[in-house]
Amino acid sequence: MKKDQASAVPADTGLADAEVERQLTTIWGSRPGFWGAVASVDHKVIARRYIVTAFIFLILGGLLALAMRLQLAQPEARFISPDRYNQIFTMHGSNMMFLFAVPVMEAIGVYFVPLMVGTRNIAFPRLNAFSYWVFLFGGVLLWLSFALDTAPDVGWFAYVPLSGPEYSAGKRADIWAQMITFTELSALAVAVEIVVTVFKQRAPGMSLDRIPVLVWAMLVMSFLVIMAMPAIMFASSTLILDRLVGTQFYNPAEGGDALLWQHLFWFFGHPEVYIIFLPAVGMVSTILPAFVGRPLFGYLPLVMAMIATGVLSFGLWVHHMFTVGLPRLGESFFTASSMAISIPAGIQIFCWLATMWAGRPVFRTPLLFVIGFIATFVIGGLTGVMVASVPFDTQVHDTYFVVAHFHYVLIGGAVFPLIAAIYYWFPKMTGRMMSERLGRWAFWLIFIGFHLTFFPMHLLGLLGMPRRVYTYQPELPWAGLNLFISLSAVLLALGFLVFFVDVVRSWRNGLPAGPNPWKATTLEWATSSPPPSYNFRRIPVVDAREALSPNDGELAVASGLRTDRRELLVTSVVEALPEARESSPRDSVWPLWAAIATAVMLIWSMFSPWAVVWGSIPIAVTLIGWFWPKGSPEDES
Repeated sequence: MKKDQASAVPADTGLADAEVERQLTTIWGSRPGFWGAVASVDHKVIARRYIVTAFIFLILGGLLALAMRLQLAQPEARFISPDRYNQIFTMHGSNMMFLFAVPVMEAIGVYFVPLMVGTRNIAFPRLNAFSYWVFLFGGVLLWLSFALDTAPDVGWFAYVPLSGPEYSAGKRADIWAQMITFTELSALAVAVEIVVTVFKQRAPGMSLDRIPVLVWAMLVMSFLVIMAMPAIMFASSTLILDRLVGTQFYNPAEGGDALLWQHLFWFFGHPEVYIIFLPAVGMVSTILPAFVGRPLFGYLPLVMAMIATGVLSFGLWVHHMFTVGLPRLGESFFTASSMAISIPAGIQIFCWLATMWAGRPVFRTPLLFVIGFIATFVIGGLTGVMVASVPFDTQVHDTYFVVAHFHYVLIGGAVFPLIAAIYYWFPKMTGRMMSERLGRWAFWLIFIGFHLTFFPMHLLGLLGMPRRVYTYQPELPWAGLNLFISLSAVLLALGFLVFFVDVVRSWRNGLPAGPNPWKATTLEWATSSPPPSYNFRRIPVVDAREALSPNDGELAVASGLRTDRRELLVTSVVEALPEARESSPRDSVWPLWAAIATAVMLIWSMFSPWAVVWGSIPIAVTLIGWFWPKGSPEDES
């Protein structure tokens, strides 16, 4: 082991590549066994847990959707009781929004942002581990309540006074509110980690105008999470206070305001759509160049359009409340702002079409899902402009037209790009290729099944069918369309089944992928597949927007980092100039204990306000253990 002359500490300067890898593997690797696994703070390990857990929740939420379609396939069906149906549609919405869509998008960021910016781990890695355990416990709480027939039944929006103490006895609404606390705490932690990683841990030379588009998307998404999530955490906490200790935030009879709930919820709820959508923009913008053989058209306008989307997303929430009786001036403002967000969306679509137009597309599975996304999202965007109009929104409010619209936006705008991203980055994450044949089957089944399922819902809405009804009378003109939709939903589910079969099969027996099967130009492809625990043998140096341009020679690297402790390079915000070497925490089981203590306190607080007082003691103990110096080389920093 050689020592750096200036600092007299072991460093990678002058060492052979094999020796550097051996020392880094020793320092950055996790201990074998169960406790080594749960103590890991490797961002890739935690991101994989997030992704697998989120997809399990997707499967469970999908099964609930099929149960609802079975119930609605014919009039006056009695497969599911009204009470259980209320639980199912509440579980479906809450599960998909809080346990699948947001966590899985953040997980993609947790995995790929450190790799794309050329660093060895995410910022605050122990907080990252804590966030996963909190997310997991929140999801388990919700699904255990469903198994015990005590699941929330107040909708994924939990409007008051329906969810208040007067109309929702028992603990169902409390479970929904605490599930919100679990998942939003987790989301906020991840957002902070991504922001710090992007601003302070980029590879030398990766100035702001060289940041990959996916990293920009994750950065904007993280700021949306930081600014939007506190609103829903405040709302859920005050709801519990109203229910548990008798505060009157939402009781008009005692000076509260029921409409305040809707303002708080949708101030979070509408940006949440873009929290899910913006990472998809980054995925599509990253995948497209690899399959059309040319750089992305319009890097700057596309990044500016994402930032504009993030800013405008905070000026739209009232269009969810047009029917509550608002001043005409307010309705006009929010109609205009809702329509204005179509401008940055149009810029993004134009950039993608121009990229394909000027390139030579190779229609592999990831590109098929990208094209499916563009077609589907345009339809969802057009119906979004329609419901931004007050007269039209008043007619279709709370009908299946709205159900169709937001599934076009959320599934079309997020799930299609997400599946494209899985096919694109699966080789990087596992070292194995997915099946092209099964991928094409999955695409066509999902694409056709999706449109056959959700497009007729527009017609059902125009025919007046309200959402959230568990049955309908045979004389109403909805039976034929409902049966068709339910049969189409089976086709859609079959597409997802083929996708999951492909994932499992490829994970075990897929063909070896090699380090860069798509000839992509972003930094994550500069390391082996799957990446080692330390990500990069030496920190890369970036001198162009396309870090791995095929016209360049060997990638330049920086040396001088210590090899006897986990160490990162800290760089400046704008130019990414090296500023300091900073240690990165080692594995620790304390984030798990802290998450368990937090979970006990939150669940206990549904029954007694004193849980906040007594529950804070074990939380404080676990945090002391978390931060207590262990005498490791990392503590010297």
